[in-house]
Amino acid sequence: MKDLNIGIVGAGIGGLTAALALLKEGHRVTVLEQAPQLGEVGAGLSLSPTAVHALNYVGLHDTLETKAYKPEDQCVRHFKDGRPLAWINRGQSLIEQYGERYYLIHRADLHDALSAAVRADARGSILLSKRCREVHQTGGGVRVSFDDASSYSFDLLIGADGSRSAVRSQLFGPLEPQYTGYIAWRGLVPMDRVPQEILQPPSGIFLGNGHMVNRYPVRNGQLLNFVAFAERAAWAEEGWSIRSSVEELLAEFEGWTPMVLRFMEQVPPELLFKWGLFDREPLTSWSQGRVTLLGDAAHPVLPFLGHGAVLAIEDGVVIGRAVTAADSIEEALQRYEAARMPRAAFVVHESRKAGKQYHAPDVETFNARMNNKAADEGIGLFSYNPVTQVV
Repeated sequence: MKDLNIGIVGAGIGGLTAALALLKEGHRVTVLEQAPQLGEVGAGLSLSPTAVHALNYVGLHDTLETKAYKPEDQCVRHFKDGRPLAWINRGQSLIEQYGERYYLIHRADLHDALSAAVRADARGSILLSKRCREVHQTGGGVRVSFDDASSYSFDLLIGADGSRSAVRSQLFGPLEPQYTGYIAWRGLVPMDRVPQEILQPPSGIFLGNGHMVNRYPVRNGQLLNFVAFAERAAWAEEGWSIRSSVEELLAEFEGWTPMVLRFMEQVPPELLFKWGLFDREPLTSWSQGRVTLLGDAAHPVLPFLGHGAVLAIEDGVVIGRAVTAADSIEEALQRYEAARMPRAAFVVHESRKAGKQYHAPDVETFNARMNNKAADEGIGLFSYNPVTQVV
């Protein structure tokens, strides 16, 4: 199939990656975003070798080289005294085995590069203030209507509109994610406020009973990004940009090593947020007629393997390749699901397991429980390549 007119609902990282992959294959792409202005909330983002292959494929190699932090070694440490529990290589050993390394990047830096690349292509466009209201399929296409009374017709529609996807609700009815018992804080600390002696190495994880903290540099080393996880029985607030106080964060991690508390103390309150972690059982199908799902709309996943954005990026490249490889929309979506659904379901389930391992009470045995390997690499997640995966 050539020169298809394709709509993507949602201008997040997954939707924009899909747009670039489809533009690369010669299709026309319109991305429809509900927000009134384009931007990506959040902070740091982990990119495994699989996502890096995908981003290189859509032309973002230079962005990774200039904007991302390239960790070599990562240390997992004990929450109380900071002693090493495990060392993980994220650089040369991954290049030797998988052809790429691990990168850590600010979400906004990646999002800006993706959106600029879509807008730079004459066959691509991004429309804002487009909140999806209704999806209607006919024999020859898809018509999608928005709250501003506008509507657009496409040969194929992709719902990349997050875990509370309006497109998914149109296809399969309301399927609300369920609270998992985990909450998280995310913060950004100006690096000049962080004592350098506690950043050995700069990328590190700290484990405690029912708690975990991950921290690493972003923005060319100007900021220290951290995510701190804890367990809480109930959570009622929606969204992942809920303000928190530094005092609340420090109270949750009382008794932890100064290697954690000293950077938590320095986080500006306006750069500290909290949210509840939600999950949902994998769908048995992502597609209906000429409409399919991508990223969190299809498979929301817990963050304990750092693969939420990775899966969405992989989805984007694979659907671009599947559409071009097929002779019909139906065949393209069958190819896409066959190449992606088992992978996504595996990561969803393994992320749940990893959360339990990271939060287990017996911190001392962590490395032995993980068979002396990183949680993601140890279960083979880096062996997948969306650029060469059969579609």
